Amino acid sequence: MTVTQKPPTEHPKTASDAAARPYATVNPYTGETEQEFPFLDTGEIDGILERAHVAYQEWRGRPVEERTAIVARAAELLGERLDEYASLITREMGKRHAEAVGELKLCSMILTYYADKGADFLQPTRIDPMFGKGEAVVETQPVGVLFAIEPWNYPFYQVVRVAAPNLVLGNSILLKHSENVPQCAQAIERLFTDAGAPEGLFTNVFLRISDVEQVIADRRVQGVTLTGSERAGSSVGALAGKHLKKSVLELGGSDPFIVLDADDMAATVKAATAGRMQNTGQACTASKRLIVTEELFEPFVEGLKQAFSTFAPGDPADPETSLAPLSSERAAQDLHAQIQDAIDKGATVVSGGGRPQHPGAFVEPTILTDVTPEMRAYSEELFGPAAVVYKVGNAEEAVELANSSDFGLGATVMSSDLERARAVAERLEAGMVWINQPTASFPDLPFGGIKRSGYGRELSELAMFEFANRRLVRTVPIKKAEKPQAG
Repeated sequence: MTVTQKPPTEHPKTASDAAARPYATVNPYTGETEQEFPFLDTGEIDGILERAHVAYQEWRGRPVEERTAIVARAAELLGERLDEYASLITREMGKRHAEAVGELKLCSMILTYYADKGADFLQPTRIDPMFGKGEAVVETQPVGVLFAIEPWNYPFYQVVRVAAPNLVLGNSILLKHSENVPQCAQAIERLFTDAGAPEGLFTNVFLRISDVEQVIADRRVQGVTLTGSERAGSSVGALAGKHLKKSVLELGGSDPFIVLDADDMAATVKAATAGRMQNTGQACTASKRLIVTEELFEPFVEGLKQAFSTFAPGDPADPETSLAPLSSERAAQDLHAQIQDAIDKGATVVSGGGRPQHPGAFVEPTILTDVTPEMRAYSEELFGPAAVVYKVGNAEEAVELANSSDFGLGATVMSSDLERARAVAERLEAGMVWINQPTASFPDLPFGGIKRSGYGRELSELAMFEFANRRLVRTVPIKKAEKPQAG
């Protein structure tokens, strides 16, 4: 099997790489602009950076127990405000209310995890020196102000997974959120303030894209992290390199979902549906390329078609709704254009393929087969409810197709033969591989990718060390001068 890979194209996961437009709450279900927010005046940036730097200097000197207590309090407050914040997420980016609640519960888990474990993660590591006497210790120290550029698809989770470990570590954070979730950004800042964070420790800024370099270049900023598109990541990564700042990038994904065998086809289809349709398909780790062995292909596709037929568009605030709108009309148009390109070039439409006759930024749940390299859907990330199913002859072909993508975020392998599944998993080029479960996120498991999906890790103990000074302290005893001998 020969696989041809087209050059990747950026996906619409973040608005941060688009032309500057106002921060605004635009309900993707009604299309109504509910509120607009002015950009931060460029002249105010220096003062905000100074407050963040002053807050960092004070915060890093506090005992870690005080830092973890404030992060733990943020988790408590988040639990008390679940419905309020979930409704806000639904209004701003269209997530179903139940999924918004799930996102917030995960955020509370992340905050609690670092509040409970952070102090242990920061314990010095002792090294037995190869040469000389004395001791060597590696300490984990904060570095300063961090600049976080975050997307709309998980407006609380994406921010919290950066904030929790770094606030416990002792850094301060400046947040530039996506332009379509301004009230979520404000709510997160308020959450940490109400939890007891000092002024300037966590600051939301409605920053123009043209002002991003000024922030990255500032001597007080010591690191930048971005979750977003390839184009945004390339730009921010280049700026970070230019100004000698550490960066972490979590970019696009086109995760393979490999079906090697299926003792229970219904369960396999259920897992694939959940992996593809979470957050209306607007997840970097969604299962976007379903790779199925030849003998299972027809029953799998038929089962997936039946599963997709159960999704119906509706108000995301209604608990009965199964299909939420995409985050914006622009996002819906972009996805539909990718689908139409595949159809025009000969792809088979198993289901969906169009826009439903329903108000809002909806796209029909779509299944495509016979997708070939000249189609956009082959190499681009489909950020919405659209799945591409590929037929392969064997596991070797499945691995080759999975690895042909320039993305390398997550991957799933489905098989009742765990030894076989692990053998395939070992050969996949991805930052995360899940066996018999779609890619997911938990506080104690590292999250991140390789290739054009970015670099660095968030969550788990590893997140404590991305923006840290791993400082060596080497102590050598002073040799005492020998006393002169009498006589």
